[in-house]
Amino acid sequence: MYRPAAARARSAPPTPHWPGRLVTAGAAGVFLRSAPPGPGAEPGLCVHGLGGSSTNWTDLMDLLRRPCPPPGRDEPHGPDGQDARRPGESGGRLVSCDALDLPGNGHSPPPPDGDYSVRAQAAVVARLIEERGRGPVHLIGNSLGGAVCTRLAAQRPELVKTLTLISPALPDLRPRPVPARVSALRVPGFGPWLLRRAGRIPARQRVAVLLRSVYYDPGVLHPDRIAEEIAETERQDWLGYASDVLLGSAKGVVYEYLRRGPQTLWRDAARVTAPVLAIYGSHDRLVDPRMAVRAARTFRHARVLVLPRTGHVAQMEHPDQVAREMRIMMSDAAARAARETAR
Repeated sequence: MYRPAAARARSAPPTPHWPGRLVTAGAAGVFLRSAPPGPGAEPGLCVHGLGGSSTNWTDLMDLLRRPCPPPGRDEPHGPDGQDARRPGESGGRLVSCDALDLPGNGHSPPPPDGDYSVRAQAAVVARLIEERGRGPVHLIGNSLGGAVCTRLAAQRPELVKTLTLISPALPDLRPRPVPARVSALRVPGFGPWLLRRAGRIPARQRVAVLLRSVYYDPGVLHPDRIAEEIAETERQDWLGYASDVLLGSAKGVVYEYLRRGPQTLWRDAARVTAPVLAIYGSHDRLVDPRMAVRAARTFRHARVLVLPRTGHVAQMEHPDQVAREMRIMMSDAAARAARETAR
């Protein structure tokens, strides 16, 4: 009998995080994890959100590199009862993903210029794609990473084959409790004080608060994953610059939310020519799922979904659903391109 990934996660040992190494992207050094490619796999690149890291993508990277299992075995039919694969696609399209730690996050050192703006981070990702020579890629971003990927796809369309956005941090000025706390970090004096105070709370408690903020049900997490999060939080505390990175990144997000004129993120979204899959969570406490409506109206070629019983990190809560929807989007995009070529 099929069991959703959320149920399996509580019992099966989690997938080990993919190995990585430090590479250069222009003047920046970034830590890059890579999943072993399957035969004929297309390149993908994953970009994490505020305070996240490349390990946020472990399970999704594993699913995308493998053929989609036949319905009725390890995976179910799609939400409409149909096979999530397109006719003629045995196992679905394969994607060989890299995932980077944005500068200052995870195992990446802080950027030499101390610039954590969305513009600067998009430039780093673009240089990484160029220097790796794997473009155009299937670009995948969550939260802040979604904003970074949207800007990159708008400004460097030749580097992006498809764009998948998971709870993208695109401007929304409607008040919500968790985003309001992020906005408070940019207040001079108050933000650093707030982070210093939070730093005195034991790592285990901080991780528990974080998980409640980004998951619909933190209970889906395997205990090993929680232990890894606590250990990583303690490591970041020891490094001593995590608060500066979080503060700089939060300021970058808030700046984009308040920005006006022709260079806003929503204007960028309207310029994106790549096929887009935008996924929102029904119970997301950071990005309002109602923004799915605006995304559907703004992106040119978009498949937009709101997943039920999902928080801010669908790729971690429901990686099997995200992988399935990505394959549907990629198949539709390939079919559309074939029709246009045949004209």
